[in-house]
Amino acid sequence: MKINLLSITSIFLITLIGCKNQTAETESASTSAVAYSLMQDWPDLPDSIQLGNATGLDIDKHGHLFVFHRAGRQWTDPFPEDPITRPTIFMLDAESGNLINSWGEDLFIMPHGLTADKENNVWMTDVARHQVFKFSHEGELLLTLGEEGIYGTDSSHFYLPTDIAIASNGNIYVSDGYGNSRVIVFDPSGKYLFDWGIFGDLPGQFNTPHGIDIDEEGNVYVADRENNRIQKFSAEGEFIKLWQNEEGEQLYSVVTGKNGDVFGIDYHVVAESIVKGSDIIHLDALESVLNRYGRNGNYNGEVVRYHDIAIDEKGNLYTADILENTIQKFNSTK
Repeated sequence: MKINLLSITSIFLITLIGCKNQTAETESASTSAVAYSLMQDWPDLPDSIQLGNATGLDIDKHGHLFVFHRAGRQWTDPFPEDPITRPTIFMLDAESGNLINSWGEDLFIMPHGLTADKENNVWMTDVARHQVFKFSHEGELLLTLGEEGIYGTDSSHFYLPTDIAIASNGNIYVSDGYGNSRVIVFDPSGKYLFDWGIFGDLPGQFNTPHGIDIDEEGNVYVADRENNRIQKFSAEGEFIKLWQNEEGEQLYSVVTGKNGDVFGIDYHVVAESIVKGSDIIHLDALESVLNRYGRNGNYNGEVVRYHDIAIDEKGNLYTADILENTIQKFNSTK
């Protein structure tokens, strides 16, 4: 059963296609709505660099975009046992799209989520290893959570963890994930604090908590993928509200901006074979849809499947596409 506690008061169909020559601009749903345009010829990667499935990305305080990708590896069941030998972390200049640094060889089996904290450390999840990792800005391993290759439901194990968010006080929130239907919280040193959530479709329950973010007030937002919704919680895990997506099929990730704005990304397939692609959904504090960008609009470009979304200090958006193996930047034009 899908829960719909909020009514959608306006939906605006906007042009956006995942190709370099296509631009998208929004029509304002309110005076506070922001317009975006897809940046052409971005990023500017060397011809020798081949991007794999980009599954996680975030912006640090220096304006660097970190991209977590699977190089040439594909998701398989069972997972491979050997780590990826090519670099799995790209650090780009978010403005120009130029590659600054790359690392992550022989570290990860199945890359998934990534976040950058306020100290410019970078956190990743590896679903195959059932672990969470904290690295310095330059790639030095600082902290590991979980037991390598061992899944579980207790306070020291994950089961295919998907994403991470770091609170202003340094507490670590992990969406855990494909195997467990919970959010698990640790202090900055990695000591277990508490967790919440069980499998289900009621408020506060999860069916694949796939992405997680924390707003300026410390509230926690979870992209509840298979329930196709975003849920909002207090820092202690108390349910506050949810927004139900009625147009897509799965809701992959969520990021919070300034002034209470929330951005989600979804994916839609019809009859299990007709791929309609993704939308970026701009929400006003989970109350109403301000704009949509993606399959809703004049759709004459490549179909995309967004896996993660990030936002920088200027309000520009970045997406990771696992269908065409691209990353895209949408400039805020307001």
